[in-house]
Amino acid sequence: MFDIKNTTRQKIPKIPFQKIAETVLGKKYELSLVFIGDQLSRKLNRQYRQIDKNASILSFPLTKNNGEIFINLNLAKKNSAKFDRAYNNFIAFLFIHGLTHLKGRQHSSKMEREEVAVRKKFNI
Repeated sequence: MFDIKNTTRQKIPKIPFQKIAETVLGKKYELSLVFIGDQLSRKLNRQYRQIDKNASILSFPLTKNNGEIFINLNLAKKNSAKFDRAYNNFIAFLFIHGLTHLKGRQHSSKMEREEVAVRKKFNI
């Protein structure tokens, strides 16, 4: 199951989210992708990571085969230029990053290699 929810008034970029998720996590993984604004992003980051600021993306594994990803569209729009990426491309970049965390990866060169392989496959 793959579910997308938009809690903002912004338009969701046209990205093959489900295909990317299946590539990283497999078809049996149940994923909820939620697009949020600054206020909820900060609240979740403070509540679950004890960091009192907005986050571009937050990933929460719930079980081995079930998780949630929250993407802050406002912050992603602001940060896309810092990473020299177009807005839609940056959203996909963040999504892949969140998926690799749900897969159990921590920041490392191995995680980066996995992300690069997925980005190449989807021209991101």
